Amino acid sequence: MSDALLPRRFLFSFSQPCLYRHPLWTNQRLEAKYRLIDFAELEEKPNRIEVRAAWSEEGLAFAVTVEGKRQPPWCRHHRAEDSDGVQFWIDTRAVHNVHRAGRFCHSFLFLPTGGGSRLDQPVAQIMPINRAKENPREIHPEQFRVVSRKLPGGYALDIFIPAAALTGFDPQEHPRLGFTCAVLDRELGEQTLGVGSPMPYQEDPSLWTTLELTREERD
Repeated sequence: MSDALLPRRFLFSFSQPCLYRHPLWTNQRLEAKYRLIDFAELEEKPNRIEVRAAWSEEGLAFAVTVEGKRQPPWCRHHRAEDSDGVQFWIDTRAVHNVHRAGRFCHSFLFLPTGGGSRLDQPVAQIMPINRAKENPREIHPEQFRVVSRKLPGGYALDIFIPAAALTGFDPQEHPRLGFTCAVLDRELGEQTLGVGSPMPYQEDPSLWTTLELTREERD
C-alpha cells in the first residue's frame, strides 16, 4: 500500500483522557466535557458522529450522537451486522504491539432500534473479533444498559457497559484502554473515530487509540 493511500490517522499514535464520573450511570446524558477528540479532522473529512466517554469502578459509559441522516435507521436484531448502528472495540490492557485480538479485547454492537416485538427497542450484542487468538469471558447482552433517542436527522445512544462485562477491567492496575469505534450506516457509510478502512481496524488492536482513565473530574 503506497503512502498516498495510507490514512493520516495511521501515521500517529493517539491517546486522550477518559474522565472519571460518579455516579457513572444517571438519568442525565454525559456532559460536553466528556467528548472524545474526533481524529477524522486530520483527513479533512466530515464526521457525523460525536462520542463522549466516562468511567468509574462500575464500568464505562458512552454517549453517541449520529447526525446527517435523511432516512430513519434500518435495524433488525436478527440481522445486526447489516443494521445501522455503533460498534465499539475495547482492549482492557491497551496492547498496541500485536495485530491479533486476545482475551482482553472486546467488540460490542449497539443499534438504536430493531429490538422487541415492534422492532422499536435498542439492541446490544457481543460481536466476535476476526482472527482473535482468545476470546473474553462469555457475558449476556442483558448486562448492558442502552437508551435510544430519535433526533432530527439522526439518533442518540446512551450506553453503560458494566465492569463485569469487560474481561481484565482494572482501572487501578491498568488505567489505559485500547479503544476505537465506528458508525456503520447504509446511508452515511462508515464513520470512524480512529483509523478507518482500508486498514483492518476491526481485528487489529495495534490500530486502536488509547483512553487514559483519568480520575480527576473536570468542571
